[in-house]
Order: sequence, then C-alpha cells, then structure tokens
Amino acid sequence: MSATTEKTTPTAESALRVEGLSKTFTVGGMLSRRKVRALDSVDLDIGTGEIVALVGESGSGKSTLARCVARLEAPESGRIVVDGEDVLRTERRRASRAYRGRVQMVFQDPFGSLNPVHRIEYVVTRSVELHGSPEARRDPRARAAELLETVGLDASYLDRFPHELSGGQRQRVSIARALGAEPQLILADEPTSMLDVSVRIGILNLLGRLRDETGVSILYVTHDLASARYLADRTVVMYRGRAVEGGESLALLGDPVHPYTQLLLSAVPDPERSGSYDPVRRAEMRREVERWLGPEHAPRAVVRRTVDATSQHWVAEPVDGLA
Repeated sequence: MSATTEKTTPTAESALRVEGLSKTFTVGGMLSRRKVRALDSVDLDIGTGEIVALVGESGSGKSTLARCVARLEAPESGRIVVDGEDVLRTERRRASRAYRGRVQMVFQDPFGSLNPVHRIEYVVTRSVELHGSPEARRDPRARAAELLETVGLDASYLDRFPHELSGGQRQRVSIARALGAEPQLILADEPTSMLDVSVRIGILNLLGRLRDETGVSILYVTHDLASARYLADRTVVMYRGRAVEGGESLALLGDPVHPYTQLLLSAVPDPERSGSYDPVRRAEMRREVERWLGPEHAPRAVVRRTVDATSQHWVAEPVDGLA
C-alpha cells in the first residue's frame, strides 16, 4: 500500500510511549546566559505499524523530541518507553547498542549524514554487521544489496561514494542503513526538507511502503502540513515545546481547534483560497495563540480535551491558575 491509499489501522500495542518529557537548553554568552525550555512535559504515543507526524515551526521542539528518543540528547525528566522498557532508566553505555538496533534515525541533511570517505557498501553493511540478524550478518554485502533494492537503488551503488549520488539517492541510502538494523521504530527528522520538490514525493511513498511491508513504526518530523496529511496516520502539533493538538491527520487538519494549528493552516498556499487572505483574521489568530500561552515565564497548566473520540482528536487547553 502506498502513502496515497487508505492508511493502515495500527495495532493497540505501543511501539513508543513518551510521558512527561522535558528538556531545557542554556543559551547565550557568559554574561547573558538564559534557559530555554525546548520540551515541556510532552506526551506522545506511537502504535506498532503506525506513522505519526510531529508538526511545528522551527524552535517548536519537534526535532529535540526525536533526538531525545534517539538518545542523542538527555532529557531532564520524563519517560521513554520502548517494548515496555523505560529506556532512560537503563545505563546509557550498556543499553546503547541494543537500543540502536531497535530505534534508528534518518537525519535531515543527506549531504552531511554519510561519511564521504566510505563507499556505500561500508555505510550499509556496517549497520547490518552491528545490528542485523545472524542470517544477514553471514553475508552483509548481499544483505546490503537487498536493502538498496528495497529503497529503489540497484546493487551497483554499493561501489560508489556519497559524492557520486544525488540528494534523493543519499537519503535512500540513509533509509537503507536504518533498515539494516531491522528496527521497530524509525525517527525521520525532516527527511525531505533539503530535497528537490520533484523527489520529495518519492521519499514519502517509500516510507509509507516500508511501513506497509515491514510493519515498522515511523515518527515523521516535519514543518510541512501537506506531507503530514499525505503520509501520516496521526498528526501531533507542537508549539514552544508543548504538544497542543493531535488526532487522525485528515480529521485534525480538516477541522483544527487550537489557534496555533489554525494559524499554521492559514499559511499553507491554497488555490481555492486565492484572493481571500485576511490580515485582520490572522492578527486575531496570533493574539489567540498568545492568550493561550499566558504571561511570559509563567506557562499555563494544560489538560487534554477530547474533540472527537472516533478520530482520536484532542486539543490542549489551559486550566485556571498558572503552572
């Protein structure tokens, strides 16, 4: 099944569960240091065989969340549960190799994520040798050739260097490398944002096909609402470190409730809305978003209100008093 057909209903079992995850960074120079809250008590759940899109502007915390799940960043508090195990309670070095076999990441930059001194064979077979099944490790080159075929490249690419490949081809190699570990969860951090528009749809279709054929779960991080709607079963919208709205993609993006989600959608080009730009309405929406935030340095406590149980649509709403 491609990403354009009816989406698969995931199982009730969770491939990933994030609970109350928080992360703060210190920014600025020696005399002007300040703390920036990148994640603020974020909850997220991904079912087995499900694609969930994490949507938001730059600085919303979506990539930080993915990096925390990949254990490339250490959160201050919260839980990350994979296979029923709270991975943050496991000693980092001891758990690292086994965990990376279960959770793989595809990075945004296809030009910087592949080592330029190694041929593609090394890039893919290294993943197979470290994390693949015993059968795959018996002939890692043959397995690497199979993986390249899976992502739409033939075996001749094994003997090439990254500089001989286009951006789209490099990203396909990155996906093949992730598949070499036979993961349960792939974290795709804006995998199409640095690619030509003409090749983006091919990468999206590839991710959708891989989910359908292998049952792998995917966290798709993006700022592009259209691609989230096209690919993901569910979408979660992030704003300033918090998850503010979520639900089945078609339902949520068809009838958003949170003012920030409405503001994001209003910025998406739509031929049917040509000539209907309303700056007054957009200014009102911005004020609604700021009202939701509450006073500066005093973030509001929020609760999730169910909008529609059938589509799992929920929205975060502030409660009386300050957190």
